Amino acid sequence: MILLTPELREQLRANALARADALRRGEPAPDPVPVVRFFNPVGSATWLVTELDEDGIFFGLADLGFGCPELGSFALEELESIQLPFGLGIERDILFEGAFPLSVYAGAARRAGSLVEAERILYRAARAAKGGA
Repeated sequence: MILLTPELREQLRANALARADALRRGEPAPDPVPVVRFFNPVGSATWLVTELDEDGIFFGLADLGFGCPELGSFALEELESIQLPFGLGIERDILFEGAFPLSVYAGAARRAGSLVEAERILYRAARAAKGGA
């Protein structure tokens, strides 16, 4: 699977440039909604990505499944090089649509100890707020 389409790359680069521009002007960094979600199809690792710099380094929320999700940087090349059992690799969630700013996902993931559990909680709360089940 191609982890990063040209359209996703463009959105991630735009977020990185917006952050750099805000910091250069002395303004607070933006808190964008994640653009892409990667996951380990045979494990619990999950990544939400908001930015990509010119060197192929992502910024986002990483949860490697050890109970301590954290914001940070990680390389596209590293994700592409991971070889999993059964000939699998890291996958992109093609149905992912970010619904909250990255800080919301990060706070919920820290409290829950898991990004996947945090997503369940956040989406359930959002449905309840809209009057859904």
